[in-house]
Amino acid sequence: MLDIGRLRALHAVSVHKTVGAAAEALGYTPSAVSQQITKLERETGTTLLERQGRGIRLTDEAHQLAATTSRLLALMEEAEVRLEERRGKPAGRLAIGCFPSAARGLMPRALAELTRRHPDLDVRLSEVDTHLSVDLVARGVIDLAVAHDWDIAPLPAPPGVDQAVVGDDLCDILVPREHPLAARESVRREELAGERWISQPPGSVCHDWLVRTLRATGYEPLIVHQAGENHTQVALVAAGLGIALVPRLGRGALPPEVAPIRLDPMPKRRLHAMWRTGAARRPAIRETVRTLQTLWPSIATPA
Repeated sequence: MLDIGRLRALHAVSVHKTVGAAAEALGYTPSAVSQQITKLERETGTTLLERQGRGIRLTDEAHQLAATTSRLLALMEEAEVRLEERRGKPAGRLAIGCFPSAARGLMPRALAELTRRHPDLDVRLSEVDTHLSVDLVARGVIDLAVAHDWDIAPLPAPPGVDQAVVGDDLCDILVPREHPLAARESVRREELAGERWISQPPGSVCHDWLVRTLRATGYEPLIVHQAGENHTQVALVAAGLGIALVPRLGRGALPPEVAPIRLDPMPKRRLHAMWRTGAARRPAIRETVRTLQTLWPSIATPA
């Protein structure tokens, strides 16, 4: 009989595309994942990974085995759900993927609360981009994702994935303290033409929202600096290098060199919890979602 741990390692490589990324998702070292797959190759008498330039590729046999493993993991999840339901309380391992600012501003309190109230629940958090985390939920790599979207770019749940709203996160325009707009309480989008912007990189939800929204006002935003971390964007604003649209969640206290301004209308992003439909009955999922929704009003900064 094939070893489930080795099958899980192969499945992770098929999902994450590299041994290193698979190792990070599983909480192993890359060498440990490679060893698991080498042992699986000996078990099956089949070559599963082949070198391709500086990377690797899965053979046709590996893809077939990974697809079968995906169905096997779904059956295992169903068994775990039924067992946890019979216990009637959250238990076992729960893998959560979360975007960076929520991992910083929301999850520490949520995880501490879950750990305190449910000692049999083993929660594991990974910081993952929103779009990637939803895909990882759908593929069964993680159990629950905390993701976000914007009003003009909703994030639909793929087939087989359920979701619930956690809350709305408001956003401000941040400008250097010496900026002509710094004394204003609010500003309209049309007044920001010609500004030098600091933004997240292309492909991120925040970047796409900024570009699409400002284009709708009739001008192309001039993005001069790109940084994935909100704290880096704040530091660039503090240095007088541009202005930025930064959500409040996980932002922390602003330095004295930075002034926040309300954008009229004020943009917001909506936080969602997402999980596989087959795991909806699992007490750990229900309790985690409830905890996130309960904590949100005390964490969100009011308008």
